Amino acid sequence: MAVNEGLSRLVARAQPRHRTTAEFVEATLREAILTGVIAPGTPLRQEDLAETFGVSRMPVREALRQLEARALAEFHPHRGAVVAEISAADGADIGAIRMALEPMALRLSLPALTAADLDQAEELIAEMDGEADPGRMGELNRRFHMTLYARAGRPRLLALTEQHLLAADRYLRFQFAALGYRPRSQDEHRALLAACRAGDADEACRLVTEHVGQAAEQLTAFLEGREAG
Repeated sequence: MAVNEGLSRLVARAQPRHRTTAEFVEATLREAILTGVIAPGTPLRQEDLAETFGVSRMPVREALRQLEARALAEFHPHRGAVVAEISAADGADIGAIRMALEPMALRLSLPALTAADLDQAEELIAEMDGEADPGRMGELNRRFHMTLYARAGRPRLLALTEQHLLAADRYLRFQFAALGYRPRSQDEHRALLAACRAGDADEACRLVTEHVGQAAEQLTAFLEGREAG
């Protein structure tokens, strides 16, 4: 990665604010990626970043792993780390597919959900409340949704649903990092679980459609703005 003047300005501005060198590097790179100072697909070469930040490679390596956990960077064999390619069009496509599949899976599953299933979903919400790791948060979110859909009795439908929840995971982590989406997401999870406990299939399906759709709209608008800028 050639020296990026915008990144150099962020480095100079951010340096005094962080407790550790790795935090400083990760927070500055995160801001640079989210604001488009470093474009999607840009290589994040450790030696270049270490020189730009005036640090050793070790905190750079740690920072890149944190960016990977937030779905802001990807590691490729022989290429190393690059800024993740996350597009408005792909995010909207995944959201549309989820809006088609998940209400159907929930409607089929809800009548067969047991008290133990609902308790497990509640425990997963509580785990998400206390989880700081973005990668783990994505996994818990997927498990919460699949717990509510698991009794649908349609293996192919469930396989497709889980496949697209997995595809959405990197967008969800990006959304947490860029847009502070987590509190709203958790409120919506609680409302969805309450409707399931009440056995209200229409309300539960409305809520999951709204949950997925509004998240996709928010993220698509942000990404479109970033791509236009």
